[in-house]
Amino acid sequence: MRFTYLLILFMAYTGQVLAQSAKPTNNRFDILIRNGLIYDGSGQLPKPGDVGIRGDRVVAIGNLATAKASSVIDAQGKAVAPGFINVLSHTGLEFLRDGHSMSDTKQGITTEVFGEDSWGPLSTDTQREQVNLYLKPYNLTCDWTTLAEFLTKLQKKGITPNIASYLGAAQVRQVVLGEADVKPTPSQLNQMRAIVRKAMEEGALGITTALIYPPNSFADTDELIVLCKEASRYGGRYIAHIRSEGDRLEEGVNELIKIGREANVPVELYHFKASGQRNWPRMESTITLINKAREQGQDITANMYTYTAGATGLTSCLPPYLFNGGFMAGWKRLQDPATRQKLAAEVRQSGNDWENMFQLAGSTDNILLTAFEVDSLKKYNGKTLGQLAAIWRKDPIETVMDLIVADKSRVETTYFLMSEENVKKGIRQPWVSFGSDAASISEDRKDNGIVHPRTFGNFARLLGKYVRDEQVMSLQEAIRRLTSLPATNHKLPSRGFLRPGYFADVVIFDPATIADKATFAAPFQYAVGVQHVLVNGKQVLKDGEHTNVFPGKAIWGPGRKK
Repeated sequence: MRFTYLLILFMAYTGQVLAQSAKPTNNRFDILIRNGLIYDGSGQLPKPGDVGIRGDRVVAIGNLATAKASSVIDAQGKAVAPGFINVLSHTGLEFLRDGHSMSDTKQGITTEVFGEDSWGPLSTDTQREQVNLYLKPYNLTCDWTTLAEFLTKLQKKGITPNIASYLGAAQVRQVVLGEADVKPTPSQLNQMRAIVRKAMEEGALGITTALIYPPNSFADTDELIVLCKEASRYGGRYIAHIRSEGDRLEEGVNELIKIGREANVPVELYHFKASGQRNWPRMESTITLINKAREQGQDITANMYTYTAGATGLTSCLPPYLFNGGFMAGWKRLQDPATRQKLAAEVRQSGNDWENMFQLAGSTDNILLTAFEVDSLKKYNGKTLGQLAAIWRKDPIETVMDLIVADKSRVETTYFLMSEENVKKGIRQPWVSFGSDAASISEDRKDNGIVHPRTFGNFARLLGKYVRDEQVMSLQEAIRRLTSLPATNHKLPSRGFLRPGYFADVVIFDPATIADKATFAAPFQYAVGVQHVLVNGKQVLKDGEHTNVFPGKAIWGPGRKK
């Protein structure tokens, strides 16, 4: 009894001290959030209270009943949490067109981390041509060279969320080696190292790569270790779409672990999964591999999206060597009958040393065609490869090659590859955070086919389906994985927690109603349940509507020189 009494006194005292230490010099705030249930991002149980914000910072948390503010938000019955972090965003170029970031803002995302590749350095004509091809319909052009210039350009233009970026190993390779499948000479490798050092000093978070896609796939482990050693010197991280998520999943994870150990760099695995039904049992063995490395002291984490389908190009049904020299080189090869015959045979055979998405899908009914560049092909959006092959009365692999040639693009495609049980296994791991692996866009952005529903629903799906409805994990733990875990992993200073002195990135949502609405058939639907979002102390979402305020800032990596 005496212990319980003393514990109550101690908690009351520490709460009073916290309130006093957080109390500003006066009792007036720019924004006051009242009566919320506060989840601070630590994974601890929530506490009722108020949040006082001045400028871009949280300055007080607790009972602020007597306080006044220029703007008051009533959070009665709502969860108040640190803004969520999307650890795999592809919104980069989209922000040049539209800074609203609607599909993510409606889910409480306040920071977008770009990865798998980067929008700098863009030092070659080929690189800039590729970017300009995307920008041309919007009357925009590539007028930057470095990654830092790109992030600064977005901030000056005006964007809703904060942004941060990794340096793409592919972009480093392109600058020095082009698109060819070649090994760098010692001199060329030194040039690549210098590019990494420069990018880290300009504020990159670390090195990123996607090892199933050329030219990323042309880099061997030793090359990646050398580049990661440079990033490590600046406190950077290595984050990768590993070389295999299917038949050689453990091999891909072991390569990641090796790079981390030999380069002395923290590592992270993108979109954690086991692809292909025959590989679903590998999820458990991979979790064991990662846990063993962590027990041995290695800093290794992962992220994931909350769906049983992934999305990439139809080109991933073909071996990467086809695109030695770049996409157009592969496109030209696809018009040679002898090459096509050889490719078709290789796609059908088992035991490939590349990620054969055609085989991993298990059936052409699990390969959904979602976006074409050529108008005459757009009528096939939403058809499966099997359906289109039947319409054209062609072999499915011939159909793959014909589509790539006709569309002169990689052909955006959704692949149904994963099991629901493995999605839940991934979610349960305490070292897993979450990323959409998509661009944040508006509901009316339907000018180029169908998107994966993760674009509109990834984070709300986690909190609605998997937390509230299926109770795969607690709400406070889910919030930790959306906030402080990624902020800590990626070294985003003063973000990820709801605490005095931290940036005022805040989401206010209803745990009882938050849900994804997007489906594979109808993906252009915003999530529901998020009422208010603040970024750097500015309200960007009010009662579910965008305020047309754009306070997002570039967050620089730990190696940035002042």
